[in-house]
Amino acid sequence: MNDPLRKIKPAVRAISAYTLPPYRANIKINQNENPFDVPEPIKEEVARRLQSRPWSRYSAFVPASLLERLASFAGWKPEGTLAGNGSNELIQAVLTVTVAEKTRVVIPQPTFTLYRQIVTVLGGEAVSIPLTSDFQFDVPALLSASRTADVVVICSPNNPTGCRIDDEDICRIATEFDGILVLDEAYHEFSGHSVVRLLDKLPNLVVLRTFSKAMAMAGLRIGYMLSSPEITREVHKATLPYNLNFYSAAAAETACEMFELLRPGIELIIQERERLIRLLASIKGLEVFPSSANFILIRSSLEASVLFEELHKQDILVRDVSRYPMLSRCVRVSVGSPEENDRLADALSRLLSDRL
Repeated sequence: MNDPLRKIKPAVRAISAYTLPPYRANIKINQNENPFDVPEPIKEEVARRLQSRPWSRYSAFVPASLLERLASFAGWKPEGTLAGNGSNELIQAVLTVTVAEKTRVVIPQPTFTLYRQIVTVLGGEAVSIPLTSDFQFDVPALLSASRTADVVVICSPNNPTGCRIDDEDICRIATEFDGILVLDEAYHEFSGHSVVRLLDKLPNLVVLRTFSKAMAMAGLRIGYMLSSPEITREVHKATLPYNLNFYSAAAAETACEMFELLRPGIELIIQERERLIRLLASIKGLEVFPSSANFILIRSSLEASVLFEELHKQDILVRDVSRYPMLSRCVRVSVGSPEENDRLADALSRLLSDRL
C-alpha cells in the first residue's frame, strides 16, 4: 500500500506543530494575556449590538465599518487596513503572498516561533539573525542579511525578550532592501510607541496588531494589519471570506470607541512590569532583562525545567523558553495582577534561597 504521507512536504514532516502543553494553574502567567478582564460597559455594549443583529445572516463581505473604525483608531487609511482572525492569520496571509520555494525571509532570533514555522511550511528559507548578547536587535547584521532577502519579519517589542527596535533602524532596513518589512506590534501598547507614523514614507512596511494583549480580548481572536493600500489588497487575497465573525468585529469596534476604559489597565500593567522587574532583580540567582512588553524574561541559576515544575507545584504557570536559541535557563513570565506578581516574587525568592 502506498504511504500517503509521502505526499506531505519533507520540510513539514521534519518540524513540530506550534503547541502549548496543557498545564493548568490559578496563577496563569505563561501566555502574555492581560490579567484584567474587559470592563463591563464594553461587554454590555457589545451584547446590545449582538442582540439587535440577525445571527442567521453573514456579516458584510467587506467589513467597511470595522475597517474604518480600526483605521481611525490607529491613525491610518481604511483602504490600507485589513482585519483578521487574530494577528496570526495575518502573519500567515502576508507570508503566503510573499513566500515561495527558496524565498529568503530574515528573522531575528530568538523570537515568536510561528514566523519560522510558516516560512518552512511554505517552502521558504528562514535566515536567522541572532540578537546581541544583551538581547538587542543586531541592526548591522539585519541590514547585511536583508540585502539578499525578500522579506524581513521583526517583532517589536520582541517576544520573548521584550526588546524594541528604534524607528531609525526600521527606516534604514526598509529603505536599504528590495523587499517587504513586516513589523509585528502585538505588544506596542506596553511600550508607548508605534511605527504607524512611518507608513506614509515606507511603502514596503507592513504593521501587524492584535486585540489579544492590551485590549484584553485574547479569547475573541481579533487582529489587524496596516500597510499601503496596494500591499493590503494583495494580502487580502490570502485571507478566507468572512474570516472574522460578527461577535469579534462588534467587540473590536466597541473597544476602539471605548478605549479610555481599557487605558487604566494598560497603565497598571506597565507600572507592575517595572515593579516586578525590581522585585525579581533583588532575588539572588535570577538575571532579569529589561522589557517594553507585558512580560519579563528571566534567567535562573536553576535549570528552566526545574524552575517551571517547582513553580507549577505552587500553582503558578510560567513559560519555559529554554529551548529557544540563546535562552538556556530562561523562563518568560507575563505581568499579572499586583497580587499575582507578589506571589510569583515570593515563590521565586523562597525557591532560590532554598537551592543556593
